[in-house]
Amino acid sequence: MGRYAELILGMIQESRNHMTAEEIFLQLKKKEPRVVLATVYNNLNLLCREEKIRRISVEGVADRFDKVKKHDHLMCRKCGKLSDICFADLTGELEGQLGEGILSYDLKVFYICPDCRKHQGAHKPEDKD
Repeated sequence: MGRYAELILGMIQESRNHMTAEEIFLQLKKKEPRVVLATVYNNLNLLCREEKIRRISVEGVADRFDKVKKHDHLMCRKCGKLSDICFADLTGELEGQLGEGILSYDLKVFYICPDCRKHQGAHKPEDKD
């Protein structure tokens, strides 16, 4: 594994956030001023192929990158905030339904986060009769 891949992997493993490629690039550029965005994308793709990190893809928002530790995600449909959540492991149940083994699954639960619900409630239009 190359130096940039090691640095990127370390950043993702230490982060509590689900960073985009651009966020990783900006953080890495502070340590490695000569790095270019294409290098970050290439290394992220390599790390995903090697299953050292996981890509979180949701239509309409930039991909984010995360640790491979087993967990699921809550995602706000309004602001895009992504949070970790742990459900019971569904592997056995899914394998039972399929009748064969599975490699992995990626569960995303969509909701409206408390901040967006609060903001939405404060700006509800008045009923007109």
